[in-house]
Amino acid sequence: MKFLLTPLTRFVFLAVAIASFNSCFSRPGGHTGYKNSPYTVRGETYHPLSVEQALDFEETGICSWYDESSFFGLKRGNTAIGEKVQPWHLTGAHKTLPLPALVKVTNLSNGKSVKIRINDRGPFIPGRHLDVTPRVAKKLGFYEDGLTRTEIEVISVGDGKYRRKAGRGFLFW
Repeated sequence: MKFLLTPLTRFVFLAVAIASFNSCFSRPGGHTGYKNSPYTVRGETYHPLSVEQALDFEETGICSWYDESSFFGLKRGNTAIGEKVQPWHLTGAHKTLPLPALVKVTNLSNGKSVKIRINDRGPFIPGRHLDVTPRVAKKLGFYEDGLTRTEIEVISVGDGKYRRKAGRGFLFW
């Protein structure tokens, strides 16, 4: 018996392939500008940094990972700026950085670093400064432990229009 692909079967196969490919990008995008308006969670109001403050921002603290997707990543929630949460993205959540922001995260226990997109709010657990996706936790080497001490440094804010100024050498500071 010979297997024939009907036009409908080809269409379904192509649609699934395109949807799968589209969701494989490591950093979501599409958000223009930036968001830094105040917000309230559990009765506490947070005031995100201005772009100027964020571009000079560096912070050290405890980082955790989270996965808000379910059913093998096919059912996902939305971030604070409306992007889909996907466990394979290189993204994270911070309470006061403008959204989105590109940051360099360094695991202080092993020196591993990765650039991620901050596109969500959180973590709202005392003592934590950053939440990341499972893929970021694996790249930083703390997926099994669940928590690690990290340093974050902002590279850019918004759609990339606002960037950290490169440091100059000793003679031209």
